[in-house]
Amino acid sequence: MKANAPMRKASPNINVTPLIDVLLVLLILFMVITPLRPAAFKAQVPQAQQPETEPIAPHPYTLIVTITEDLQLKLNNTEGMGTVNDTGNLSAELTRVFNERIQNGVYRYGLETRIDIKEAERIERTVFIKAPRSIDYGEVVKVIDSVKGAGAHPIGLQLDDLD
Repeated sequence: MKANAPMRKASPNINVTPLIDVLLVLLILFMVITPLRPAAFKAQVPQAQQPETEPIAPHPYTLIVTITEDLQLKLNNTEGMGTVNDTGNLSAELTRVFNERIQNGVYRYGLETRIDIKEAERIERTVFIKAPRSIDYGEVVKVIDSVKGAGAHPIGLQLDDLD
């Protein structure tokens, strides 16, 4: 060798063949152990709650128009609002309630401080129409038209047997 020639160092090589054998043994071990784990779990089904004995009073601003089996109309369980074919009393009462809410500043939830929206649009005018399943939808539409004409917005529908 020459005196000035740099010495070559041996580069280390890792022999992975034994590591693959160890990996294979671990894989087989886990494959054997896995079926022995319990696969089922107990599901705890909640018990049915007892119905409350006293009914919950609706929010004072909630307006519910109920159509009875004989096509009579009620507003918040107040009789004498007419029939499906004569909705004049219902429209007049809703108009009166909406005008009273405008005078008293009864705003829809969340819109109390929104001065960027017109005051007339902020007034609470939500009406729910509750009807039994046995009534034709055309009869319910007559009531929806009357309620819309009185200024209600939005209008929700509810089936009578969902109490």
